[in-house]
This record gives sequence, C-alpha cells and structure tokens, in this order.
Amino acid sequence: MTITRIKSILSSSARFLTIAFACTLIMLSSVAPAFAGGAPTDPRTGSARLDSIQEKSEEILQKPPLNLEETQAEAKKGINEIQGDSDINDMSRPSNSRNVKSAVERVTEALENVTGKN
Repeated sequence: MTITRIKSILSSSARFLTIAFACTLIMLSSVAPAFAGGAPTDPRTGSARLDSIQEKSEEILQKPPLNLEETQAEAKKGINEIQGDSDINDMSRPSNSRNVKSAVERVTEALENVTGKN
C-alpha cells in the first residue's frame, strides 16, 4: 500500500514539475523577441522620427491606387514606393549602424568563448 502511495506522490510531483517547466518555457519564449533588436535605442530620445514617411503614406491613402509606371517611378527614388527617399538618413541599416554585430559574428564569438579560442 505504501509503495502505491509513494508512486502516486512521485508521479504527481513529476507532473507538476513538467507543467511548471513548460509554463516557464512559454513565458521566457514570449519575452525573447524583446531581445531581438540590434542596437538599443536611447529611451530618452525615443524612436527615430519618420514624419515625412507618415505624411506621404497618408497622402497615398487619399489617392486612388498607383498604376505600374507610377509605382516603378516612386520605387526607383529610394527604398520602396511609399517611402521613396524620405528620411533615408534616419533609418537604421547596416551601412549607418555602428557597433552592431551580425548574427554570424555573435554566434562565432559565443562559440569561441565556449571553446576557449578567444
């Protein structure tokens, strides 16, 4: 009788630990995308101001859809047909990002740290 009781206690404990581990894993995996950003922005300055992009987007929404030629002409100006070249210097991209390591560099560095080859 005591062996059955011990097995019951152990199985319920194992079940509880499994559920607790799964819940913890789900909670931590939902937080992981917050760490995905490359260079952190300064909280005092906020996000990059891209006002002209917003204004142009609002103008485009008020007009009928662009035809193929208009879309291609706008797309040749810059990044895409909506943004064109507006606020191109404020956008983060590899050419203007300093001190940001790529994913390959991060993994290589981590592997070197783990293997002791640094």
